Amino acid sequence: MNVMKTLCLAALATTATVLPASADVFGLWLTENKKAIVEITPCGDSACGNIVWMAEPMTPAGQPKVDANNPDPALQTRPICGMAMIGDFTKDGEGEWSNGFIYDPEGGDVYKSKMRLTEEGNLYVRGYVGIPLLGKSQIWTPETGKRTGC
Repeated sequence: MNVMKTLCLAALATTATVLPASADVFGLWLTENKKAIVEITPCGDSACGNIVWMAEPMTPAGQPKVDANNPDPALQTRPICGMAMIGDFTKDGEGEWSNGFIYDPEGGDVYKSKMRLTEEGNLYVRGYVGIPLLGKSQIWTPETGKRTGC
C-alpha cells in the first residue's frame, strides 16, 4: 500500500505545473500573430485587457485603424488601438482565469474565453463559442520592450 501511495505522489509531483514567481496574467502580452500588445490589468475581482500597441495602427491613408467590422454601427468608428480586447474573467486559481470574453477586431466577433499561464511563462488564451472544445487557442508571449503605436 505504501509503495502505491509513493508512486502516485511521485507521478503527481512530476506532472505538476511550475509557474513563474509572479504567477498571474497581469502585464503586457504580445499576441501570437505579433500584430498587437495587450495590457492585462485587474478590474475589481476580474481581469481585463486593452490593446496598447499595434504593429500597423494606421490605415494607408494615415488615419488610425477603427473597429469597422463591429456589428454595432455606433462602435465602428472607435479606434482599435486603446480599446478593450478581453474582460470579465473569473480567477480559478494561481495563473488561471475563465468565464471571460475576447474580442476579435478583425472579424468583429466576441467569444467566450479562458486563459492561463504556461510553465514557460507564456499566456495560453482560448476563445470559443459555447464550450471550450469549439474554439481556437493562441500563445501570447510576455512583452518587455518599449514599443509605441497608439
